[in-house]
Amino acid sequence: MNSATERLLVAGPAGGIDVALDRPTTPALGVAVIAHPHPLHGGTRDNKVVQTLARALLACGYICWRPNFRGVGESAGEYDEGRGETLDLLALVTAAQDRARAEGLADAPLVLAGFSFGSFVQSRVASTLAASGAPAPRLIFIGAAVSRFAVDPVPPDTLVIHGETDDVVPLSAVFEWARPLDLPVVVIPGADHFFHRKLPLLKRIVMAAFGNHD
Repeated sequence: MNSATERLLVAGPAGGIDVALDRPTTPALGVAVIAHPHPLHGGTRDNKVVQTLARALLACGYICWRPNFRGVGESAGEYDEGRGETLDLLALVTAAQDRARAEGLADAPLVLAGFSFGSFVQSRVASTLAASGAPAPRLIFIGAAVSRFAVDPVPPDTLVIHGETDDVVPLSAVFEWARPLDLPVVVIPGADHFFHRKLPLLKRIVMAAFGNHD
């Protein structure tokens, strides 16, 4: 994402997980793991929405981990319909939290963020962590792929952002998923699935939700 981005391989269930790691310029407040869109449709950690999420969370003080899913970049394995991808992200969460503790950031709050297919995987990660007694404090779902995958229920403070004119995941499907959860949905007028020309607004919304109004 920039010259300071660190690239590393983290051990995962299928082999190495190819990760880009970015650190805030101010003292870190927490850790964020950001998941990219569908790997069979060109999704990578360098997707513009994923990078926008990382920039917003960096500005709010989060150490940002952006993995490539299985079979993308240098990540080992192949697409596994969300099953193996969930296991990989769980391994990455453990690695990220262990590294934060080793660097003196004890009990760093965890943010799980995902775009499109990434939101589906993160919903499964969040459910697994909650079942283990260590839930992620905050979730961010952008363009949540609720009409294409069985996205798990999420807490009511999850930040859900969707484009008004999304033709990949209709806004109506997101409302149908969110309604029984009493989950607010932030709608960006005129935005498509990839938020073309709306990325600055997307960044501002995320930063405002996490207490940074710059």
